Amino acid sequence: MQLRIGVLASRLGVQAETIRYYEREGLLPKPQRTDGNYRLYDAVQIERLTFIRNCRGFGMTLDEIRELLAIREEPERECGRVNCLLDEHIHRVAERIEELQRLESQLQILRRRCGEAVNVGACGILSKLSKADVSDQGLAEPA
Repeated sequence: MQLRIGVLASRLGVQAETIRYYEREGLLPKPQRTDGNYRLYDAVQIERLTFIRNCRGFGMTLDEIRELLAIREEPERECGRVNCLLDEHIHRVAERIEELQRLESQLQILRRRCGEAVNVGACGILSKLSKADVSDQGLAEPA
């Protein structure tokens, strides 16, 4: 089975430009071309692109994906490095969740600065966003 890039993109729910980008980045090997210069992807490339898409869905970086792809090339190799890589990624995700929770808290404090619709000139949110310090310390609860 061979698919052209548009069909493959549609089937996997990615943009054709994303597939081209993965080729440029060396994650996907260059595909065969038709006489009309259309890309043709075989089952191996389709499976590899599926792997890449799934990794990206988990928020993995291109470098992490490169490493996983390299490890896959040695099926007899022990998978300890895969576990380490995933543990590192889980740690980064946990850190990001903490950052997002802090951001949510700051936004909630900012939102409480303007309880109801008032004239834009009196809007507490717009006023605070114009101040120099809108960090954790700068977003104290409104009096």
